[in-house]
Amino acid sequence: MLLLFIIYIAFISLGLPDAVLGSSWPVMRNDLNASMEFAGVISLIISAGTVLSSLYVTKAINCFGIGKVVAISVLLTAIALLGFSMSNVALALVFLAIPLGLGAGAVDAALNNFVALHYKAKHMNYLHSFWGVGATAGPLLMANYLTLNEGWRDGYVTIAVVQFLLVILLFSSLPLWKKFVVKSLESNDTGGALVSNATALKIKGVPLQMAVFFCYCSIEMSTGLWAASYLTTQRDVLAADAAFWVAMYYLGITAGRFACGVIAEKITEEALIRAGVFIILLGCILLALPFFDGLAKMGLILIGLGCAPIFPNTLQMTPKRFGSAASQTIIGLSMASAYIGIMIVPPVLGGAATAFTFASLPVILVFLSVVILVTTERLRRYSNTSLR
Repeated sequence: MLLLFIIYIAFISLGLPDAVLGSSWPVMRNDLNASMEFAGVISLIISAGTVLSSLYVTKAINCFGIGKVVAISVLLTAIALLGFSMSNVALALVFLAIPLGLGAGAVDAALNNFVALHYKAKHMNYLHSFWGVGATAGPLLMANYLTLNEGWRDGYVTIAVVQFLLVILLFSSLPLWKKFVVKSLESNDTGGALVSNATALKIKGVPLQMAVFFCYCSIEMSTGLWAASYLTTQRDVLAADAAFWVAMYYLGITAGRFACGVIAEKITEEALIRAGVFIILLGCILLALPFFDGLAKMGLILIGLGCAPIFPNTLQMTPKRFGSAASQTIIGLSMASAYIGIMIVPPVLGGAATAFTFASLPVILVFLSVVILVTTERLRRYSNTSLR
């Protein structure tokens, strides 16, 4: 239980910086003399790092062990976030985004597979609800600092300090990881030899799962990154108020995942995923309706609630659908696909907002929601698929 507690803390830390860039950018860009769409460029670089680390995390774990990989990865994110707070030009953020992405991707892929293999579905949902705690706390913390002159710098310093404290905890817990891994090997929990990326791609259903993660993370990140800008430009909402509602969006994800953890033993993972997709679709429609601001704000909360079950429960189903030997590789591929979506869609939305208006945001989100609906329904056909 102590190791599971540490993993939960790690996911709070993982979520802290994820929503901060989007909520702080309307103010941050003025201090750095950057354009509105430049946030998409930073997001793209972060995602490129996560793609790379997700694809190679299996090899890294085999070489160094999961405990060291997670600890070193969090250290990279802490250094990058401290660098964000010291940056005086926007170009510096591009270079700092590289270690931030590399660290986040490795932690995400490694811990998700570890929990999917060794813990029940409720723990996976709780795990991602703790990510939501971090993702909610980040914008709330930043919203508090935004009232001060260049307060976003203090916000990033605070988050960096939290990450450095986690690094100390993770390095201190290395013996726990080693003990757990030895115990798992003795009981043959790992299910045999790991498979390569090329072999995993030949398993039926894997491309569908990758498509789900591509579209899902495109929605989650695009909403978190651009919702504040959408509210300020299209609904005339103040920047601090917009940051608050972005936090409420992440609170919707957090509360939804806690709820999923409570009911996970009574409702199947597939039923939870289906409900989430329909709630996201409803939220995107409300966000698009032009009648009054309250509908848009409610839409953000519903998108967050709908996002809650999709990511963790699809991950939890991975060993069941494809086998434990292939799960780390498939989860790595899924994370890579997710971050490729993040690389492509947020910059496209930023470009569309520049060329047209941010009114295009909910339209693209509705389209992605429909694609998730189709792919998740098709993915239900696959269970315990063997290597082809």
